[in-house]
Amino acid sequence: MKATSWPARRLTSWGQALAVYRDPRVLAILFLGFSEGLPLALTGATLNVWLTEQGVSRTNIGLFALVTMPYALKFLWAPLIDRMRLPVMTRLFGRRRGWALTAQAALVAALLGLGSTSPGEDLWWTALCAVLVAFCSASQDIVVDAYRVEVLEEHKQAAGAAVLVLGYRFGLMAAGAGALYIAEFHGWRTAYEAMAVLVLVGMATILLCREPEAPAANARERLIAEWLRARPHLSGRSAVALAWLYGAVVAPFVQFTERRGWVVILAFIASYKLGEVLAGQMSSTFYIGLGFTKAEIATVGKLFGLWATIAGGLLGGLLVGRVGVLRGLMVGGILQMVSNLGYVALAWTGNDVSMLAATVAIDNVCGGIATAAFVAYLSGLCNVAYTATQYALLSSLYKLGGDLFGASSGWLADRMDWVSFFLLSMAGALPALCLLVWLMGLRRREEAAVPAQ
Repeated sequence: MKATSWPARRLTSWGQALAVYRDPRVLAILFLGFSEGLPLALTGATLNVWLTEQGVSRTNIGLFALVTMPYALKFLWAPLIDRMRLPVMTRLFGRRRGWALTAQAALVAALLGLGSTSPGEDLWWTALCAVLVAFCSASQDIVVDAYRVEVLEEHKQAAGAAVLVLGYRFGLMAAGAGALYIAEFHGWRTAYEAMAVLVLVGMATILLCREPEAPAANARERLIAEWLRARPHLSGRSAVALAWLYGAVVAPFVQFTERRGWVVILAFIASYKLGEVLAGQMSSTFYIGLGFTKAEIATVGKLFGLWATIAGGLLGGLLVGRVGVLRGLMVGGILQMVSNLGYVALAWTGNDVSMLAATVAIDNVCGGIATAAFVAYLSGLCNVAYTATQYALLSSLYKLGGDLFGASSGWLADRMDWVSFFLLSMAGALPALCLLVWLMGLRRREEAAVPAQ
């Protein structure tokens, strides 16, 4: 199957775009999105509130962005999840579902371990458990993202991306507002135990979903098979190992590099969310510094913010379905850059719940639009024969750029006032927008060349 960086078919009306959301497979992605989003805040914003309460310095809180490095490095073990069969789970549940259930069970254990730590007494142990949560979560993301791309037709990927964002934000709400409310009244350990129970939502969804069909070997893999047959001395286990390594590790990367402008594409993916990540990494610390309580942060920042993100995600799905992925990325990129001005206004206003609500609403609507377009773009770049490996590589690049940039957020916040910090975060969006202009030009040149072919 040929993979493209934009839908081959655009929906011709807003009614058609809305009808896609009634597809049961799209609805299933809502719950899988919840499963993906749940662990993220538990190693990010929610964990940062816990660290701040325990007296951890801003610099160390900023460095905690590095505990989520497994999200950026998941392409290293994605080939195993893409091709390796688990002895019992694959036979019982299939290739994708078996891996998903295994990763989710490990995630439950890791969350229970993180909740049992004490950041104020042993920060390194908390960091280690957070890394384990991120590793299990990243492994779940590999297989769930592959399932989503494989189960939906190309023209439904934008709707799938929008619903994924919706479910993802429900997961963030549960791990954000839900965990904060529980921690307020019952302590952090109980909060993390409750979040571990919610992982069962994703497990139940996987059990109810059908296993997607495994793709047949493509021309590139048939070529290596013929090459091995011509060399009898490489028969048996050696041939099997070489063929597996080529199909699982080499072929996905070789296939991607055959795309025009692939270096620019990778640079764009790594930089598209930098401004948002820099601001978001310190948002919880910013709110607490202004004097907002955990309950206010949970109610406004998480619960109210969820509905703003839902609106943004659905708008993003409709927008991409009508105008295409690249134009949707441009609109979303500009909006998420400008939305950081809301933090500047809040810094000037101070402890004002209404201004907090306005800031959260603007940020989440704009971020939802950008994220829906971005996920659809990543999905369209994947070849169905290597879905898990290629999507893991692309999303890892995005996460790696965010982690490295976000790790400096606490250091910058310690040395700048909040207004200057959030103005600086806006500049992080400019490189990606410049690269996107180049990609849009490449797309126009390719379209213009089609009639001549």
